[in-house]
Amino acid sequence: MARTVLVLVGTKKGAFILESDGARRAWALRGPYCDTWPMNHVVGDPATGRIHAGGGNEWFGPAVWQSDDLGASWRHSSRGLAYAEGETPVKTVWSLAPGPGGTLYAGVEPAGLFRSDDGGESFTHLDGLQQHPSRAEWNPGGAGLILHSLVLDPDDPDGVWVGISAAGVFHSADGGKTWSARNRGTRADYLPEGQNYPEHGQCVHCVVKAPGMRHRLYQQNHCGMYRSDDGGVSWASIEQGLPSSFGFPAAAHPRDPNTLFLVPLNGDTAGRFMPDAKAAVWRTRDGGANWTALRAGLPQQNAYFNVLRQAMATDTLEPAGVYFGTGSGELYVSPDEGETWSRVAEHLPAISSVETLVVEA
Repeated sequence: MARTVLVLVGTKKGAFILESDGARRAWALRGPYCDTWPMNHVVGDPATGRIHAGGGNEWFGPAVWQSDDLGASWRHSSRGLAYAEGETPVKTVWSLAPGPGGTLYAGVEPAGLFRSDDGGESFTHLDGLQQHPSRAEWNPGGAGLILHSLVLDPDDPDGVWVGISAAGVFHSADGGKTWSARNRGTRADYLPEGQNYPEHGQCVHCVVKAPGMRHRLYQQNHCGMYRSDDGGVSWASIEQGLPSSFGFPAAAHPRDPNTLFLVPLNGDTAGRFMPDAKAAVWRTRDGGANWTALRAGLPQQNAYFNVLRQAMATDTLEPAGVYFGTGSGELYVSPDEGETWSRVAEHLPAISSVETLVVEA
């Protein structure tokens, strides 16, 4: 059976697609798509093969784009992507997550959650999140008040986790009607001493779910790296051994819940680039107890780029491929779980997101 691997790239000037076979050695680049709108997140639905792209800005407004032919043609819809009259307008779509039965969740700015039951053609506001008692105390992070991490529970169609900067992690067990804060154990170093473990208000950067363990999550925070084995009810630090407690993206292995990939940066006030300007992806094979720097093929001098929170992904092949895109428009690929790397695209617009879709034919 022939395999086609698609790397779906969201950038500040549209969506791009890189395509390869199962060997993942030679890549062809297509795009830009979506009329070069700013695209914050481009995802593929493995159940249908449909590609969704979310973005917009204060000029265009929010929209979700759809392609049913692997990017050859696109359409978009903004239907329903609006708050009630008198509320702050939705500026852009920040995150997407396909669910079962053609459902699609969309996280937006200012932070809120929408759901589509028709594959992205129209949306309904799940207003329970904005009705959380802490809502008035949410503050914008550097990129705004954004719902950027959107994790669906594969074992429970009503289970959803979200990450909001700077409000924290929240969980719903009823499909988005009601929510509970899940931030116990994560620090907020920017708060006064004695107040830096609040119930909410943390600047979470990225939340991903591990495969094969229903309640295991990983979180890269502004103030540390964490693992939860109880669905976010509590978090434990796993940053020991890393060069920095600061970074944005994390990517889970597709089959092993103990393997995780990270790109630490040198700190929030030190430039936010690769430590010592030497690029590396860090990998753990034991749930964060130990970390290894993977550098083969990555630039080891003058690497002053960053990697944003949604710009790292894995694929489902064996061995797993790992991918990340930079703020300077470069895309790096490893076909062997980070052991070796190659640059397969450069001079793209700033990369906001990287996801994969494996097509069997």
